[in-house]
Amino acid sequence: MEPEPGRSPERAVLHAGVRRLAARFRGTQLPAGWSPETSEIRFQHRPGAGVSGLYAMPPGSDFAFIGASTEPLSARRGLARVKVRRPVTGEKLTVSAWRDPDDPHLPGLAAAQDAHGVAARWADGDRLLQLHTLAYRPLRRAVIRARFETRGPVHAQRTLFLKVLRPGQDMPLVNRHMMLGDAGLPVPAVVGEPYRHIVALTGMPGESLGRALHLDGAAGMEPARLADLLDALPPEVMGLLARPAWSDKLQRYAQAATATLPGEAAAIRDLAARIEDMLAGSDRGPLVPAHGDFYEANLLVSKEAVRGLLDLDSLGPGYRVDDLACLLGHMAVMPSLGGTVEHLSGALERFGTKFAEDVDPAALWARSAAVAVSLIAGARTPGRAGWEPAAVARLAAARSLLSRV
Repeated sequence: MEPEPGRSPERAVLHAGVRRLAARFRGTQLPAGWSPETSEIRFQHRPGAGVSGLYAMPPGSDFAFIGASTEPLSARRGLARVKVRRPVTGEKLTVSAWRDPDDPHLPGLAAAQDAHGVAARWADGDRLLQLHTLAYRPLRRAVIRARFETRGPVHAQRTLFLKVLRPGQDMPLVNRHMMLGDAGLPVPAVVGEPYRHIVALTGMPGESLGRALHLDGAAGMEPARLADLLDALPPEVMGLLARPAWSDKLQRYAQAATATLPGEAAAIRDLAARIEDMLAGSDRGPLVPAHGDFYEANLLVSKEAVRGLLDLDSLGPGYRVDDLACLLGHMAVMPSLGGTVEHLSGALERFGTKFAEDVDPAALWARSAAVAVSLIAGARTPGRAGWEPAAVARLAAARSLLSRV
């Protein structure tokens, strides 16, 4: 089995396994026109762990989607396996598959997608209007948006976000929200107790910083306000588990980028080596309370004010420069996402100039480049053609960030 041009060996293995396991689950031969390549809904590559995906089943199946992964999974009911030879090396890898939503690491996924159960547990007398899956990373986590409306006479709406986590991750997340909420930071409130490792969080006012950046470069937002937000993280954060920053996993992300753009493999390896050299020779600064995933999608703003800080899973001891670099690295690749881009370069310059006053500029831009490298593989959108230019643009963004050093 040889992978198609532009398709990584890991993806080729996963697709071969999905093809065989989908037929096994279905109980009949698959239609001639069906393939994992054209039916892929979600895909993620975790270098060192494996690849996973979600695939739409063909018409006539008694279930809609099949999940699959090359990550090692313990045997359990409903999990099917098959051995597939890796291209070139001939190594045999195990592909495991399950009927969605029976994700073996997310036992609450089915409950979070069940309208009757969600209404019974979280509606509080209101009417459930909509359930929508905002994000799903197979074996990792999912976020489901639930919209409710009062029954009258005034019809007010509210939104909950149901975060579906692995066993053991729910209470630590609850504790993080309570810690920051008690410190006066604008974070979502936790609604009730976790259920089947689902944490229900309230919606927050404001729009994402990403939307503000596209609109006018977030002209009303002073970069110093974001630094002030990080300054407000309480000292109790230092007692949490420290997690590696994006730059700490640069080589793994470079591997994923190479699998995505094999024609740029030499350039990616060279860029990663130059980033590593700059990281080694720059000042990371002191260990401080850190958000860990500080970028535009996790910040809600309203004109000059920060209204919400989201996604506290990575909160813990870290480095200010890594939080600031996370934002700059994401900002640098925003043009590859489409939409209005005319204000983005000016915003990157404005935020970067201010941040460089607070931390070592060499460390800031090198770590921003590492973040951009980590985002290259994510440009490949399942089921959508023409993603290569976006991936190449992200590689160019990483180079540009490093050139600022």
